[in-house]
Amino acid sequence: MKNNSEIYKAGIFVLALVVIGTAGYMYIEHFNFLDALYMTVISMSTVGYGEVHALSPAGKIFTMLLIVSSLGVVGYFLSHMTQNFFRTQFGFFFGRASRKLKKQKMKNHVIVCGYGRNGSQVVSELLAYHEKVVVIDKEHELILNHQSSKVEFVEGDSTEDEVLLNAGVKDAKALITALPIDADNLYVVLSARALKPDLNIISRASNDSAERKLRMAGVNSVVTPERVGGSHMATLVAQPDVVEFLERLNVHGDSPVQLMEIICTNLPEDLIHKPIKDIGLRKITGANILGYKTASGDYIINPDPNTRLYPNSKLFVVGTIKQIEELRKVLGGTIDKNYYRDKNH
Repeated sequence: MKNNSEIYKAGIFVLALVVIGTAGYMYIEHFNFLDALYMTVISMSTVGYGEVHALSPAGKIFTMLLIVSSLGVVGYFLSHMTQNFFRTQFGFFFGRASRKLKKQKMKNHVIVCGYGRNGSQVVSELLAYHEKVVVIDKEHELILNHQSSKVEFVEGDSTEDEVLLNAGVKDAKALITALPIDADNLYVVLSARALKPDLNIISRASNDSAERKLRMAGVNSVVTPERVGGSHMATLVAQPDVVEFLERLNVHGDSPVQLMEIICTNLPEDLIHKPIKDIGLRKITGANILGYKTASGDYIINPDPNTRLYPNSKLFVVGTIKQIEELRKVLGGTIDKNYYRDKNH
């Protein structure tokens, strides 16, 4: 940070002046090291103690120059130390009050518990989708370093109900707990589920045993990083082109071609119960339908052209932002990730 670099620079100046002063007294007055250092310190601090030995005319001139130089250097160092202290303390407390006001107004956001390797990656992906994010973490220094970020931070233990409430859990649409300890993730799930029974909760797990316990606690989805990573590495050997294809056809918010969900909440009357082939979605919009989820929760991969549309069903489509928007208009549904980058408008 800029403020810290200024403090380091000022500290180097002070140290350099101490070295010059000590060396000067040892050379001019032939003082031993301790006496020379003592004279340098009392001269720079201007405390007014007497000399350890009588000074020669050259020593007096050197002392005057040392005092004048130290007024600027030490003052520069102390001023930056003071500014940094007050900026850190007052900035944190007033900034925290401001952030609390923002969180009180925040609704339909995502809470991420833990800002480690997994948590920071989750936040990065959510921001790509323009999601509103609140991060809970116990590291005070981390909170201070991210005061100016787009993400709201809450300092505290995410296993505590009060901290979850401060993060707006009752108004959140989802919670992702990415803490490194399975027991902590389990406790977060139990606390969050009790505070908001219908909250969508996603948790990290380190093994199958932890996954079973988390599902029993009421988590909606469990992700095991080791399992996902192992599967990915094996696929890179067995079917490398498949991985390459999927990486090109990704679901990142900044990708020109995206895989998205469209919820058919407001199907027009003439489309209800109508087969996909009779609507001609591909011809009209250019988007391709890869999957279908019925209103009862059943998944159909590569649905048959005779598959019929029903209210509250969901289509998984691939296409450009413009194509997906056209498809949404035809179906009268809503895009699950409701954002569009300005460049695509």
